[in-house]
Amino acid sequence: MQPVLLILAAGVGSRYGGLKQLDRIGPNGETLLDYSIYDAVNSGFGKVVFVIKESLEAGFKEMFINKLRDQVEVDYVFQEIWMIPEGILVADERQKPWGTGHAVLMAGDHIDKPFAVINSDDFYGRKAYEVLANYYKDWTSERENDYCMVGYRVDKTLSEFGSVSRGICQVNGQQELVDVVERTSIEQTPEGIVYKEGNNQAVVISPDSIVSMNCWGFTPSFFGQLKTGFDSFIRENHENYKAEFYIPSVVNKLIQSGQAGVKVLSCDKQWFGMTYQEDRAFVVDSIRKLIHKGIYPQKLWG
Repeated sequence: MQPVLLILAAGVGSRYGGLKQLDRIGPNGETLLDYSIYDAVNSGFGKVVFVIKESLEAGFKEMFINKLRDQVEVDYVFQEIWMIPEGILVADERQKPWGTGHAVLMAGDHIDKPFAVINSDDFYGRKAYEVLANYYKDWTSERENDYCMVGYRVDKTLSEFGSVSRGICQVNGQQELVDVVERTSIEQTPEGIVYKEGNNQAVVISPDSIVSMNCWGFTPSFFGQLKTGFDSFIRENHENYKAEFYIPSVVNKLIQSGQAGVKVLSCDKQWFGMTYQEDRAFVVDSIRKLIHKGIYPQKLWG
């Protein structure tokens, strides 16, 4: 079983100030995505599907599609604001798509086997793809509701240049996900690592708390669950121009109803990503060090 890598790359990069999906950070013009795909292919993934905005199609074809065709099967789908059930009107103020759950839903007709979901601006490390591929290597349809998630320590996922959003996880003794709650404004402070509650009160969390970095493993059954969840979500929120349909909200409902189980696969490696423009220098230097250690070749493709 060679799982599919589904890459969420339709974001506009408002905090970064540009299209970080296409930002060349490697010595030969490689993007952060190139390194993710390289790790996935070398871990046993057999296909890559991008979720992008239609306006990015030409840039993605130039940057990824053509050069990857000799390396791995490649496909792409669009995520747009108007891709919702017929008869529902959207608030004029809406400027961004409907979130990560909606993005995954867009790929439902292009994936028929277990798949991993990742963000385009995150570096997860080779181990993340290895544990995901290994989890589904002997997959059969009898495990159609058997999902997983790669979990990271929160202290290995922060940015020096501003707050971040993370899914704070509760995990039981069998390393199964019990609950995941999306928290915003997580940052390192003199008092420790904190996030802000609705009343703007700071809540301290342990450095070894497990968080979701949107690195999931799902089977094709998840698309049906997403469709049901999104249909309800959009009817309730179509006039809310800020509402987003997140993967964790669907996962939580499935766990609590007993419809699915989610195994938490640990990854003790350092995450890094490009949330802010100031993160870029650290990412460039981190990739350079990994090349120096022999983790990556000087030139990834060709």
